[in-house]
Amino acid sequence: MVKTPSQQETIPFLVNGDKLNRYEFERRYNATPNLKKAELIEGLVYMAAALRFKSHSQPHAWILVWLGTYAVVTPGVELGIEPSVRLDVDNEPQPDAVLFITPEAGGQAKLSEDDYIEGAPELVVEIAASSVAIDLHAKKQAYRRNGVKEYIVWQVLDRKLSWFYLEQGEYLELSPNTQGIFQSQVFPGLWLAVTELLTGNMQQVLTVLQAGLQSPERAVFIEKLSSK
Repeated sequence: MVKTPSQQETIPFLVNGDKLNRYEFERRYNATPNLKKAELIEGLVYMAAALRFKSHSQPHAWILVWLGTYAVVTPGVELGIEPSVRLDVDNEPQPDAVLFITPEAGGQAKLSEDDYIEGAPELVVEIAASSVAIDLHAKKQAYRRNGVKEYIVWQVLDRKLSWFYLEQGEYLELSPNTQGIFQSQVFPGLWLAVTELLTGNMQQVLTVLQAGLQSPERAVFIEKLSSK
């Protein structure tokens, strides 16, 4: 029996604060017109507000320049900008950036048949307004539990960048070396001059990254990726 229009199911629009599982979240997301960004974090829907330039848009761009420079010269590594990531039944965030190793090169995440990331990318980056943001609480918990190996939160208003790495199921905070440079444990050669990034000196950020790209440990990493 064919349902009449009045009998057909009406899918509710997605609303900030909804408590949903991932499947219902996606169903409502797809039914909601003109929706640019919404995330499911620990079963709760968060919808993005308007983004300011200096507190989000510009820092986001700088992070993408840094990650993109690394990704384009590293076969087997992909960069994504605000992708929906299917972590588990209660979590489908849209991180500001993800860097992941492709499944063919031995990565832990995969692309679904409908072109979503499923599982945990190796590295996730979030641009946060301050230390009180969701990125350092519920999101951090979800990323840790699902096995995101490295998690970067740039707290723009606090002029601070926190880099966490996963060890035995817990996030520990990475410390820069004596030159003030963060060195990724998952992506050898991904070096970050954090003080220069925070002050907007992108030329020096890229100079330090180029040194990382020439490091012996990155050469070993490239060989490892190519052997998969």
